[in-house]
Amino acid sequence: MTMATGTTIITGITTPIPMADLAAQIRLLSWLSPAFPIGGFAYSQGFETAIAKGAITTIEDVAHWVEGLLHAGPIRADAIALSLSARAVLQDDPKAFATIAELVLALQVSSERDKETREQAQSFLISARAWPVAMPGWLTEALARSIALPIAFGGLAGVHGIDPLSACAGYINAFVNQQISVAIRLVPLGQSDGLALLARLEPQIAVLAQNAHQAGIDDIGTIGYGADIASLTHEDLSVRIFRS
Repeated sequence: MTMATGTTIITGITTPIPMADLAAQIRLLSWLSPAFPIGGFAYSQGFETAIAKGAITTIEDVAHWVEGLLHAGPIRADAIALSLSARAVLQDDPKAFATIAELVLALQVSSERDKETREQAQSFLISARAWPVAMPGWLTEALARSIALPIAFGGLAGVHGIDPLSACAGYINAFVNQQISVAIRLVPLGQSDGLALLARLEPQIAVLAQNAHQAGIDDIGTIGYGADIASLTHEDLSVRIFRS
């Protein structure tokens, strides 16, 4: 920085990121990688049903479907739950953590979705043991129970010092990636269309992450009837590629 005739001139100043924060960001990227073994590729959350019934046939149909999920579907509830669980850990509040954990399981609308979130949570917690971390006894006990994936993810993000907003944004983005991956395989769509849609949805992902980061438990609620019905009737498909 130099001064000239009363004007401040900035010359290439950079703000270093603390190593602990950088390591936490890298850890988040690892957890959200498609290679992280939680089996997300095996689930569609009912999207397979909608495609099989002919409701989704174009890139615009896929866009409307995912936009609806972001606006009022289950990913909205999951994003808020993740943020609340991370917040409870950061505030050392076992009661708040238990409350949101119980609510999220109660909100699962189908047996397949319930099984999906519990099984992926278990796989995530097992895989995340590669990063040992000290945690309070109450959290260890809570994570030993059958819980939903966003609760497990938010809880570990909190105890690992990962920024809750970044964790929430990354989680939503991974969900959108998965939905687009289903569409690429089943509609089918080209990879280029899928990437263009992912880029197009970035602002909505960011908005949901910000809203979830500021939300309270009373803000949880969905009106994703189409997605819910698709999830409920998925088990009736004669041919199924995905488990939900």
